Amino acid sequence: MQQATDFLDESEALSALLAPLSDAEFETPTQFKHWTINNIIRHLHVWNIAADLALTDEAAFGEFIAKMMAGVRGGRLPDFEAEYLGGLSRHNLVAAWVAQFRAMTPRFAAAEPRHRVKWVGPDMSVISSITARLMETWSHAQAIYDVLGVERGDSGRIGNIVRLGVNTYGFTWKNRRMEPPGPMPQLRLTAPSGAIWEYGEVSDSGVISGNATEFCQVVTQCRNIADTSLDVSGEVAHQWMAVAQCFAGPPQNPPAAGTRRRADRGV
Repeated sequence: MQQATDFLDESEALSALLAPLSDAEFETPTQFKHWTINNIIRHLHVWNIAADLALTDEAAFGEFIAKMMAGVRGGRLPDFEAEYLGGLSRHNLVAAWVAQFRAMTPRFAAAEPRHRVKWVGPDMSVISSITARLMETWSHAQAIYDVLGVERGDSGRIGNIVRLGVNTYGFTWKNRRMEPPGPMPQLRLTAPSGAIWEYGEVSDSGVISGNATEFCQVVTQCRNIADTSLDVSGEVAHQWMAVAQCFAGPPQNPPAAGTRRRADRGV
């Protein structure tokens, strides 16, 4: 399953970014809800564990969800994640996260892609589960790349996130209890390789064209559309890019314009 390999490669890229950090840098607040780098890696690690349990041990996954629901009822999700991991942090946390994503990848690669697994919301296919882990890793990593002042060099594996953005066009509106204002706008995106990725049909909904990475940043809500160079034409296209959401959960709004950007410094 290519998506499993892509998840592994994206995780390894983030691991390499973290390797030279000092202990103090793991406490650096990012532009994502002021979560520290520790908070973000804990979040990725905990939900990788959860996805792996959903694949391999449905009863244990149910127990995890019960703990999570009880843990967040009286506090914040990062507090539950820190408690669940016994306060694991910094390079010890990274080592545990790396061991987990390396161990789970072959299990997902060997699984039947259409097999259904439990999740926090509706059940999903195995291929959707590992694609979601790839998307979460890529999108949460953006806050770390940003705060460290590093420009990420993307690869063709972001095509998975582009397709997720396409496939969740209807979800974006349904999640907000709205009907889609029209057919999905046509996409003409330039891949990291320079190839053109096209989705959708010509319609009155408009066209979105430009850099595929920036499209991924918008649908994962890592960037406000105003902070990208995407060319957006058509009323429906503008409405979609203002609220696009390719991840599960209640409706979220994108960051305000100018609040999520790469810091002007190096690691």
